[in-house]
Amino acid sequence: MLLLKNFILASRSPRRRLLLAQIGLEPEILPCEIDEELDPSRSPAENATSLALQKAKTVAAGISWGIVLGADTIVALDGHMLGKPIDHDDAVRMLAMLSGRTHTVATGFALIDRPSDRYVTGVEETRVTFRAIPRNEIDEYVAGGSPMDKAGAYGIQDDYGAVFVTRVEGCFYNVVGLPLSRFYSTLGEFQRDLSKS
Repeated sequence: MLLLKNFILASRSPRRRLLLAQIGLEPEILPCEIDEELDPSRSPAENATSLALQKAKTVAAGISWGIVLGADTIVALDGHMLGKPIDHDDAVRMLAMLSGRTHTVATGFALIDRPSDRYVTGVEETRVTFRAIPRNEIDEYVAGGSPMDKAGAYGIQDDYGAVFVTRVEGCFYNVVGLPLSRFYSTLGEFQRDLSKS
């Protein structure tokens, strides 16, 4: 895809960077630190979209020209929203909750243009089923440190967390951290709209 402007990713996530590279995009990385507090009155999809937009707006405020991408992923089970674990025990708790169950992964994203401040958002939801995970496997996985920077305390694409998953219903890349097909289409439409103004 030909980009009309500088493209900036408001995240340190190596997974999102790799997904963007997969479709030929190499963004400038300007990580954003915000309070990722979840609003229990809103759905996982609404929370993920709101946090993505906050991240994008925060980074966009510091640049004069470009398109900023913000994204956020939330895992949800039985109405409980799971972000990134705060410590070892929290990661163990999350994985024990997900064991043998089907949960939803919502990834929201936002694109903001500078200097116009026009923006667009999108969100995708995917259902993921885990096999029953023995406690020793959970302990071993958490001890390795991998779950600590991942929503729901697991990764599906590049580590041992993949062996927990028995079924994925919906966009696989959404679970990794960015729904590539929806994002690609949205970015293309956004750029076409910007070029008309």
